[in-house]
Amino acid sequence: MNTLTKNQLWAITGLLLITMIITRTHMIHHIQDASWAVFFLLGFYIRKAIAFPLFWLVAFAVDLIVIESKGGQSYCFTISYPFLIPAYASLWFAGRWFAKNYSENLRGLLYFIAAAVVGITVCDMISSGGFYFFSGRFADVNVSEFATRLATYLPMFMKTTMLYLMIAAVIHIAVIQAGKFTGNPRHT
Repeated sequence: MNTLTKNQLWAITGLLLITMIITRTHMIHHIQDASWAVFFLLGFYIRKAIAFPLFWLVAFAVDLIVIESKGGQSYCFTISYPFLIPAYASLWFAGRWFAKNYSENLRGLLYFIAAAVVGITVCDMISSGGFYFFSGRFADVNVSEFATRLATYLPMFMKTTMLYLMIAAVIHIAVIQAGKFTGNPRHT
């Protein structure tokens, strides 16, 4: 796999940040939050470990701004919020794993799907589990009810994140093909 140029890294970083900010703040109504896909793509494209904590801090700052704009109240912002660190890290690590196993063939596609599905599932288990068991929002917590909630909400998170990742994959392939067509074979 070829490395990205500095300009390409900055462009991708900027696009990922803008995407996360716009979708996380719901500036455009009816657009789902792309943060989970952003953290996966961050792991795939950006090799510097500092990128993860910086993006997490941006996500946290966005959440604080949105909560403040709504009068300081949020159902989801509880003592369990720090569980988002390992949850998002699971997506970042899944993206990094895929970057190491990336190839432009059927095997690469299967690795992409496997990395995304595992990353999304682990992320949901950590974020939802942290919220369910530690937020104080639920009485009489138990593993059986958590499993039911996971089965209810995981498909929605899977669909949304996979949709964003498929859009990114199409753009990725289009850029690679355009680079080959124009004689600039630099790609990831």
